[in-house]
Amino acid sequence: MAIIVKKKEGESAGSLIFRFGKKIQQSGIIQEVRKRRFKGRNVNKRSERIAALYKARKRKDIEKKKKLGLM
Repeated sequence: MAIIVKKKEGESAGSLIFRFGKKIQQSGIIQEVRKRRFKGRNVNKRSERIAALYKARKRKDIEKKKKLGLM
């Protein structure tokens, strides 16, 4: 998907760059790239469940320590 912006007669370089940036933003390319940039790897269900259980256990442990005044 190529974005083509041709320089108009008597148009400055700054104006051309501004129009180009505006076209790219309107096309949604920037948003798509930002979404893809930090896309993590696929994790299987078992790993997700184990991670969730670990986080819950840690959270519970921290709350318990806070109640006892150890944190």
